[in-house]
Amino acid sequence: MISNTNPPLRTVEWKDNRVRMIDQTKLPNEFVYVEYNDFNQVADAIRNLVVRGAPAIGVSGAFGLALASMQSDAETKDDLLVYLKKAHEILLETRPTAVNLKWGLDQIMKIAQQGENVEQIRTSVIEEAKRLAEEDVKINMSMGKFGSELFANNDTVMTHCNAGALATVGYGTALGVIRATRESGKNIKVIATETRPIQQGSRLTAFELKHDGIDVSLIPDTAVGYTMANNLVNKIVVGADRILRTGHVFNKIGTYQVATMAKQHNIPFYVAAPLSTFDLKSNPDEVIIEQRKASEVTGIGDKKTAPDDINVINPAFDMTPPELVSGIITEKGIAKAPFDDSIKKLFEAN
Repeated sequence: MISNTNPPLRTVEWKDNRVRMIDQTKLPNEFVYVEYNDFNQVADAIRNLVVRGAPAIGVSGAFGLALASMQSDAETKDDLLVYLKKAHEILLETRPTAVNLKWGLDQIMKIAQQGENVEQIRTSVIEEAKRLAEEDVKINMSMGKFGSELFANNDTVMTHCNAGALATVGYGTALGVIRATRESGKNIKVIATETRPIQQGSRLTAFELKHDGIDVSLIPDTAVGYTMANNLVNKIVVGADRILRTGHVFNKIGTYQVATMAKQHNIPFYVAAPLSTFDLKSNPDEVIIEQRKASEVTGIGDKKTAPDDINVINPAFDMTPPELVSGIITEKGIAKAPFDDSIKKLFEAN
């Protein structure tokens, strides 16, 4: 077993009736925590990428509703539920593509509706949000164990964006698989894409892998094909923001290109995500792809890198079709093609 002396990262948590999270907009230059006591602050944090990653924003949304239950001056159950429903709407509109946010919010609303009075609702929703946070870590560790069986000693694994501890409450999805592989005693190296325009790969993935003492090399997004063509990588694992029953994977923009290149070079392409990331109802053309502000593309920080008034197309996510996916790693096992059948079986076993 390989251990690490650095304490594990905890992205979001409930502390002294406040929501505490790592401010990921400051990484890697500053490692700071922020605390919120208002659900509107949590909504802004999700919207502005202080916290990001599908599982992490799911739990953050749950904590946001827990704050809302405390903020409300409602004296009756019905009035409190009305207040929570409005807070639910505000939190939900912050990120439209990742399905975990709705999942976390809906879990809290379900618990709230079961309460008999205001105080009972407040207590139960806070406890449920805390439970979801703890469950996230356990799920990721279970996912990691399943995924580690797909990776061999001395593998070099490419990952895109950040699907690590910083994208979850702790441990991670894709990076959780990498961590579990290393913890099983295998030597493993990682190649991380920079992931423009927000650079989650260079700012976050490289930061947390280095924090954990895992060998990581950073490449520009444009070097994905070069890296594969020169046999510098032999497996790929990424996270997901939404997975359909058909096996279509919605993840950070650029994932589709990585998967297409992987197919070209016969490199296995794996996706790691909890069952809470699956959307069993939507069809591919029904999923809203979040479009983000132009300034993310036309500059880096305060430095302008493009002409004024240039047209910009800045989608946050893209869709990878199932024929490019070698397997989907979950906490209940690994789904493989045909995905309609294997995904259904995972949910039946849940």
